[in-house]
Amino acid sequence: MLREFPRGSRFLQKGPLIMNLDDYTVKKEGKEIELTAKEFEILKLLLQNSKKVYTKEQIYSLVWNDAYLGDENAVNVHISRLRTKIEDNPREPKYIITVWGIGYKAGDFWHE
Repeated sequence: MLREFPRGSRFLQKGPLIMNLDDYTVKKEGKEIELTAKEFEILKLLLQNSKKVYTKEQIYSLVWNDAYLGDENAVNVHISRLRTKIEDNPREPKYIITVWGIGYKAGDFWHE
């Protein structure tokens, strides 16, 4: 389906998700999903670079704009909450994929 966006607006659309980069909103199949600022930034990072695998350290450094001190929990918790909000089944994610031993990437679903 072709969608028209207002001229000059900045959007990312991957599958049923539409991210409005101007007003920080996310919609899935037309329904708005409320994300925290960090969840939004993690999703934006993965969507903008959908073929890249990010380590937890890279995600932390890029999203928190701070040095990573080895605490994986912050990234893990945000990824888990984000999956709960955007995945049809968070236990079998197709949008945010874990690459074991490395980190996370956008699912192959995004490669349209």
